Amino acid sequence: MNLIQKLREAVYPRTDTPVLAFLGDSVTHGAFECIQGESAGCAFDFEAVYHNRLRKKLLEVNPWLPVSIINAGVAGDNAEMGLARMERDVLSHRPDLCVVNFALNDVNQPLDVYVSSLGRVFDRLHEAHIPAILLTPNMLNTYVHPGTIPMYRDYAAVTAEYQISGRMDTYVDAARELAAGRGIPVADAYAAWGEMASRGTDTTCLLANYINHPTREMHALFADALFAVLDQDIKA
Repeated sequence: MNLIQKLREAVYPRTDTPVLAFLGDSVTHGAFECIQGESAGCAFDFEAVYHNRLRKKLLEVNPWLPVSIINAGVAGDNAEMGLARMERDVLSHRPDLCVVNFALNDVNQPLDVYVSSLGRVFDRLHEAHIPAILLTPNMLNTYVHPGTIPMYRDYAAVTAEYQISGRMDTYVDAARELAAGRGIPVADAYAAWGEMASRGTDTTCLLANYINHPTREMHALFADALFAVLDQDIKA
């Protein structure tokens, strides 16, 4: 399926509205700033999240054929947890395509658990004849920013070590390798973040919570990366 081509070639009136599912963690859910002492823990902004930005970009291709979005992101989830809720949150809706975006929380678990769970997510999508895209995550923080709220500063020190030690790179590389082995296209946001870091950009300041949630503006990077992949032929 080439979604962009499908939208360009659609003839009015048409009723087969494309349905895109997004399975992931807090970034997919729409979490931004962390809030000290709040039970929810984060500020959520469903207008700014990357899949809503992507939806708007797709409307520019075809302004009369809406694209339906299933937000199957859950803050705090990893690939193993996403796998456990796939039937309810993704497969039951029979989407035309599913974008999978994990790793930010998986880095707290053994690598083999992440790879195995992510592989099974892709298996379930293939069995259901649903094309998949791997969306790589943003970088974690590289230091404890003074603006990090007190309740998360200890964790920010852990995630900074994950990033600067190369642990996060290892998890993303493993996901890329898994996707390549299955012919699954990759929207490589992580590579774009790495390029910014190599040019001297303070990528920690591009995180709304200074740990792992991109700012609203940085969600455009994810939308752009996905838009480019959606202009390719993606097979289930």
